Amino acid sequence: MWWPCGWEAVGVAYQPSPSVAGSCLSPLSRPQLAEARRVRAVELFEGGVSNAEIARAVGVCAESVRRWRRVWEQDGASGLRRRAATGRPPKLDDTQVEMVRAALEQGAQAHGFEAGLWTLERVGAVVTRATGVVLSRASVWRLLTGRLGWSLQRPERRAVERDESEIARWIAHEWPRIKKGP
Repeated sequence: MWWPCGWEAVGVAYQPSPSVAGSCLSPLSRPQLAEARRVRAVELFEGGVSNAEIARAVGVCAESVRRWRRVWEQDGASGLRRRAATGRPPKLDDTQVEMVRAALEQGAQAHGFEAGLWTLERVGAVVTRATGVVLSRASVWRLLTGRLGWSLQRPERRAVERDESEIARWIAHEWPRIKKGP
């Protein structure tokens, strides 16, 4: 579900830090916003507000509020706090990821590759050289897009023989003559 506003959706005042204020990033991640809703719901539970009113106030369905109330009654407010992600831990720790970032920022040619383009196989080879950890192609992709924040960039295909001055001349002189017609 899309939530167009940040903390305001749950009635919490949000003051961005100066570093965030000028950026185009969303002030809250989806898990942070969900936790903020649950925290606001706890405040309203303690205030004796009904489930239906809480659901309207935080922008969720009444069933979610009933589920949160059951957890709150059993475990208290700590039961509604965000938990650490479960599953297998990443193969690379944060210092290794920074080593990989530094290595990748040197460029592909600095690592002995002919062209200056990165491929998953090339990045995987650099990761192995830098950290000693072998990653699958899928893991390299998750590392690049998730932890490093890189995105897929495809080089623009252009003919080697392309002559920019001739193209400009053609657009300025030939195209208007052709466009006018007979």
